[in-house]
Amino acid sequence: MCTVTYISLNGIRYLTSNRDEHISRPASEKPKEEIVNNCRVLYPKDPKAGGTWFAVNENGVTAVLLNGAVQRHLPGESYRLSRGVVLLNIISNAAPAFHFEKIELNSIEPFTIILLEHKQLLELRWDGLNKYRRELNIDENYIWSSVTLYDKEAIKKREKLFKEFISEGSEITERSIIDFHHNDYNDSENGFIINRNNQLKTFSITQTVHDAPTIKMNHYDLLNEELHTIIISPNTLIDQNQ
Repeated sequence: MCTVTYISLNGIRYLTSNRDEHISRPASEKPKEEIVNNCRVLYPKDPKAGGTWFAVNENGVTAVLLNGAVQRHLPGESYRLSRGVVLLNIISNAAPAFHFEKIELNSIEPFTIILLEHKQLLELRWDGLNKYRRELNIDENYIWSSVTLYDKEAIKKREKLFKEFISEGSEITERSIIDFHHNDYNDSENGFIINRNNQLKTFSITQTVHDAPTIKMNHYDLLNEELHTIIISPNTLIDQNQ
């Protein structure tokens, strides 16, 4: 929910997200399928608020959440719902992008959602006052960093590292993308794996690999050093860890 990359290569699409949290927050539950608003949704659950930052619905639509929208904001004392619960409300709808346009977001903290909906890649933002929707080129590559954690200089440095990774010529695979996300680049404050005074750390890396007609979810629990892999094929969910 704090770093997201999207890579499209040879017809395969990779969405990968790092979750950075304060150490007081509990670790997430491993990904599993639940029924949300009569829709089957696969996601790692945040046990504190009951939401998530990464989810795939029964139609293969995938949504990833980042904290913040366009610029850093001052957090309010309280909010009506957590952003992770809002993400579940959106992804469990029959038309997630349309639902974002209609859903009431007053008293919800600013966020960004990256939505991969079959042949469409969307960037959906809520800044606390207004909604923004931008359609992206599904065949291009992108990186996002949460504006609540990273300043403009750090974001530019991360974009540079991402471009170098894409263009360096080595083979890009789900494993190499995970390795890219699992690197502090000698900067524990602003690398992809962070540790800020043993208070704010990267908890996990979650990834989906979209290789039609299947979707694979890899969830790396960095706190417990565990990997959970689930493959979603049409009308079937296979937990590789069982």
